[in-house]
Order: sequence, then structure tokens, then C-alpha cells
Amino acid sequence: MDAPHRIAVGAVAVAALAASLAGCATGTGSDQGAPGPQKAPVHKKKVVRLIGDGSTAYTGAQPHLPTPQRLKPGQKPPQFVVFSWDGAGEDSQKLFSHFREVSKANHATMTYFLSGVYMLPAEKADLYQPPQHSPGSSDIGFNDEQGIADTVKQLRLAWLEGNEIGTHFNGHFCGSNGGVGEWSVGEWMDEIAQAKQFVKTWKTNTGMKDAAPLPFDYDEELVGARTPCLEGQKNFVRAASRLGFRYDTSGVDDQVWPGRKLGLWDLSMQLVPFPGHTFEQLTMDYNFMVNQSGTRTQGDPGKYRYWGDQMRDGLLRGFYRAYDGNRAPLIIGNHFESWNGGTYMRAVEEVVENVCNKPDVRCVSFRQLADWLDAQDPKTLAKLRSLEVGEAPKQGWQDFLSGRPAPAPKGVPGAPTAGR
Repeated sequence: MDAPHRIAVGAVAVAALAASLAGCATGTGSDQGAPGPQKAPVHKKKVVRLIGDGSTAYTGAQPHLPTPQRLKPGQKPPQFVVFSWDGAGEDSQKLFSHFREVSKANHATMTYFLSGVYMLPAEKADLYQPPQHSPGSSDIGFNDEQGIADTVKQLRLAWLEGNEIGTHFNGHFCGSNGGVGEWSVGEWMDEIAQAKQFVKTWKTNTGMKDAAPLPFDYDEELVGARTPCLEGQKNFVRAASRLGFRYDTSGVDDQVWPGRKLGLWDLSMQLVPFPGHTFEQLTMDYNFMVNQSGTRTQGDPGKYRYWGDQMRDGLLRGFYRAYDGNRAPLIIGNHFESWNGGTYMRAVEEVVENVCNKPDVRCVSFRQLADWLDAQDPKTLAKLRSLEVGEAPKQGWQDFLSGRPAPAPKGVPGAPTAGR
């Protein structure tokens, strides 16, 4: 990574960001010795060190991140729930800002997978050179100056509140004819580099030189992703492992404890019960929609409430199956879309409100989950991975994770005798 360098930008932008950071460090005190009036709180301004063209900046450690703790012997693991958003950007629906407020109201943090082209104005589209496509191509379009300004504001606030900013890459090419499933490792590395570049140069590309920067170094912040349409995972993971990523969430899995692939935590979305059906459903709004209204994003209005309730109840059944069972993290993916009248947004919000305030539940970002997994004893994680979907330890959590050898079964040498 190139070393950052200082540049001259509008003083208003730096002052605005410094002010938003000042509230993160406060202190009180009084003179020692004779009693006297207590001093007013001291607000310490953090140093803002701009990177590149000032689109991003070093502002110190991210606020509101918990310190991961290793499980003690016999301690029951917490129930982690991860809510994440593909292609996160702020538009006229204001869903990004809305779910930031939902998060704060329910003691949650989330992961926002930003699409890099949402930081690139349409008139600069040719700066994007997607693998196997002509320059300026994108299946999700580009943005305008107002959309970029609104998205930057939400990204800035989200990060300062402890949320994670990942990537959903750029042009969202799916299927054959150059879709991400056909990309080589080298092409994935190029796509990742471009996604970073659009975030690191949004000021240059929009001309908004005096705007406040994003308060993080994206080369350090970006540690995980979800691929478009969950395609291309194999070569993406190979590329991501070379670039120092820490996790991938582009797969489909059962509700079991995660392991690693090529050094990355495999934090795939999962299959949960689908009310009214004998098969299970992926924990993503798009997949619920396809199994309800097909490819129509606005189906029968008379079924909107039922469809939303179906998604909500399926996610809740999956939650309780883990919460009362193996405590495997529940991984949920969504989009800022008003499909079928916005019923899936309502469903997700009701799940957040229902689960994030329960005892032992931690609604966290993928980064925070990876931090916790990294802090655990590998032997403990191996025992957790031995539990099947919904399976609670038969001997109870205290004995299961005690660190002591399991007692021998009755009737074999070394087993306790009756009456002991």
C-alpha cells in the first residue's frame, strides 16, 4: 500500500470531520488537593490526516468497536447475528439512513457492502474498465453528484457508529458472457483495485473538493465482500487471500459454525426454514422474493404482507434454532430495495427489533464476528463445528466446553459405577 501524504483541502471539510470525531473522546477532572468546582468536559479533537486527494483520511481507531474476548472454559457462546446490505448506497428511498437509525435503536451494528460505481458519476463512467466488458459498462449503472454526496454522508456516519464498510465490487455482472463467475484470479484482483480506487478518488471524480472525507483508510477498512449473485466465489477467494482479506460471504451454508477457506473465514449466508414449504430458504430478501413473486419485483399487492411475514418468520425460526441449539452465527443478507411494496424491509426491521435486544445476542458486523473468531481457541471452535444444525450439547454447555476430557460412557473401563 502506498504511504498516504498530506494535501491541502478546504478547511471547512477538515473542521467538519474533526467536529464529528470530537465527541468520541471526552474527559472530566478537577484540581487535586483542595476541593473546587469540577472542570467542564474536555473535548479532544482528533487529528485528521488526509489520504491521496482527501477522499479518505486517517482518523484513528474506529469508535464503538467491542474488544473480543476468548470464551472461558465452560462458557456458553454468545448468539451472533450479522445483518448485511449488498450494493449499499443512499438514494431517494433513504433506506441506508433509515437502517442506521434502526441499528442504533437496537444496539446493533451492520455491514454495508458498497458498490464502487455508486461513487463514480455517470459522466466519468469510462474510468471503469470491467473485466471482459467494454469501458463504462455496468449492469447497475452509475451515480450522480447528489447521490454520491448522500452516500458519502451515510458511509461516514455509519463507520463512526461502529458499522463496517465492505465491497460489492462494481458493475454487478452475473451469468454467462463475461459474468463474474467466469473471471480469473487476476481479473478479480483488477476489479477489487478499481472498487478501492473509486472510493479513494470520489472527490476528484465529482469535483467536491471541499467536502469532508470518509474517516477511514479504505485499504485497511476493506477486509471482506460478497460477490454479485453469489457467483465467482472460487477465484474471488483466491484473489482475496492474496490481498489480505479476512472473510468471504458469497456462499450458501447450513446453520453451523464457520471455518476457513484459504485463510478467509467462510461467513456464508445460510438456509433457514421457509414457512409453508418443505424446503429451506437462503437468508436473503432477493431469494424470498423469487420464491414468492418470481422475477416480478412488484407482484400481487394483496400478498405483500403475507410475503413479508413469511420472510420475517423464516428468519426468526432460523434464529431460535441457533439460539436454543448450537449457537451458530446467523448470517443475513439484504438489498436497499422496495421490492413487493417494501415488505422485506419491514420484515428485516422486525427481525432486528425482535432479536438484537435479547440476552446473549450480539448483532454485529462481519468484521466484529471475524475479530471474535480470531480470538478463540482453535480447539474450542473445532468443538463448536462438531455440532449439527440446531443441536445443543447433550451434556450442557458447561461440560461441552469445559476443556476437560469427556467422561467415559457407562459400562466401559474407567466409567463411573452406580452409586458413586
